[in-house]
Amino acid sequence: MREEKTPQSLREQLALVVAAREFAVRELALPDGRSYREYAQLDRSYALWNVVATREFSLEPRKSCFPITGCVAYRGYFRQADAVDEGRKLRNRGYDVSVGGVATYSTLGHLRDPVFSTMLAWPESRLVNTIFHEMGHEKLYVSGDTAFNEAYATVVADAGLRTWLTSRGNEQELERVATSAARAKGFSELLRVTRIRLAALYARDLDEADMRIEKNREFGRLKFEYSTLRAQWGGYTGYDAWFARALNNADLVAVATYDDCVPGLERELSAAGSIAAFHARAAELGRLTLAQRHAAVCDTAATPVVQPTR
Repeated sequence: MREEKTPQSLREQLALVVAAREFAVRELALPDGRSYREYAQLDRSYALWNVVATREFSLEPRKSCFPITGCVAYRGYFRQADAVDEGRKLRNRGYDVSVGGVATYSTLGHLRDPVFSTMLAWPESRLVNTIFHEMGHEKLYVSGDTAFNEAYATVVADAGLRTWLTSRGNEQELERVATSAARAKGFSELLRVTRIRLAALYARDLDEADMRIEKNREFGRLKFEYSTLRAQWGGYTGYDAWFARALNNADLVAVATYDDCVPGLERELSAAGSIAAFHARAAELGRLTLAQRHAAVCDTAATPVVQPTR
């Protein structure tokens, strides 16, 4: 795209990406690699679509394994129709399935990840946070441990956004981000408790019909408890669309992938005292076995720790 033909709004967003990238390298000790130096205009609403699947009475995600990334708790598709078709096939085989769009992704520095057009309609905080998150994946990635990788990138991004906003003196946005984070933690905790209850249910010796009734009852309870939480938020509706669907195990697992190790890693960041020391500590954790790492920083009560297999 020639500069003189670039709309002013797009120029401003791209300038923000450049500033965020430079900040990440300078202040967050993230790698000065090849990513986010180019712009890609996509002809679709998302960069890709992820398919997450579990068995009907299980919270363990179906794994997809690759040479570099190891085993992950989802499979991505560049065409929505392909993701929807895969979801349909899995449902026909008895799986619980969740299909969701993703606005960007990281190739862990192996390719020149561009800034996708799907990201640039976002407000500043979300865009900056996402840049920090994806650059975090280039700093540290543990093969076969999606939960740890996503939590590490989330903690780096959230701390980085707070530092970014503080450096710009944007106290009002800092307060808004803190409120949003508190709601996100409430949402995450609600789902964590539900997963604990479901895990206990699935361990019981019930026939399928009774198990299915109890499972549906738990998801009904989840929606009721959300209505209570929503009232505590003063009627905030940001999560209404998520709860409006017919929920299943895969929906819970898709969220758990990002959330279960966050509190433990936040404690590690606080104890480390600096972002550089936190990176070093996270690298140490990355050298542990999966079970040791999850026991140290992840919510093992809510998430089964399973060694990845093909």
